Amino acid sequence: MTLPANTADRAPAPTPVAETSSRPAPAAGPEAQPAFRMRGLTLGYGADPVIRDLDLDIPAGRTTVLIGANGCGKSTILRALGRHLHPMSGTIEVAGRDLAKIKAREHARSVAFLPQSPLVPEGLTVAELVARGRHPHRRWWGGGDDDEGVVAEALTLTDTAGLAHRRVDELSGGQRQRVWVALVLAQSTPTLLLDEPCSFLDLAHQLDVLDLVHDLPMPGGSREPGAGRRTVVAVLHELSLAARVADHLVAVAEGGVVAAGPPDEVITRATLRRVFDLDADIITDPVTGHPVVLPRSRRKGTA
Repeated sequence: MTLPANTADRAPAPTPVAETSSRPAPAAGPEAQPAFRMRGLTLGYGADPVIRDLDLDIPAGRTTVLIGANGCGKSTILRALGRHLHPMSGTIEVAGRDLAKIKAREHARSVAFLPQSPLVPEGLTVAELVARGRHPHRRWWGGGDDDEGVVAEALTLTDTAGLAHRRVDELSGGQRQRVWVALVLAQSTPTLLLDEPCSFLDLAHQLDVLDLVHDLPMPGGSREPGAGRRTVVAVLHELSLAARVADHLVAVAEGGVVAAGPPDEVITRATLRRVFDLDADIITDPVTGHPVVLPRSRRKGTA
């Protein structure tokens, strides 16, 4: 069930300035095959379902962000897409193929998954950890093509090249998080699944990481504007950042999806009340045009 957009739910927008977002709008054209298609999907742990009878398409070549309250099932969906959780019922298709019939190594060459709290193997340097992202591409007799170059590029893109010889367990939380993002980039997959990729990052690095993954070209592809982009599915908690980076926003609650679509259609006062039990004003960013959430206190008598 999808809540309709309601323009009355928004506070009046300030007058836009002359600048516009530097990001091109998604190209128009015939409906492409989704990156992931979920039908009748039920997910959970033990005998208790968290997600029930879910039907959801994730568009290819775009950035999809899952939002919702703690424990609603956002990470559970991501784990299922990454083959880290077996469905209780229903199906998942990846680019039109049944995920259950795809071998794990083949899936790892096309889909990279960054979990919420990855464990750092003791004693590894940053370069050694990021190089582990190349494992799905390695042959049994040796490394893959251009492993060193791919690892070096991933370190550069995440501003961690200067940490290459440091031990990962000696880094700050924010430095470590950027190293994990570098590992995922080194996997060189057309699809990225990112569970809270901005944990521990200051605001500047949050923006750097989100802008980076939003604009990533396909592995080996052109970086020119309009070229094909990778599919990104991320879980984010900061609503204004989620609206800023997302092409497609999915609000999760009540065991399923309650709203999905462009951020300005999903971020409404009604949806925020239903998903987060949150009262908020919503304005439009005068530069980028994305919705900005101004939450109100849940304590009575407090603005």
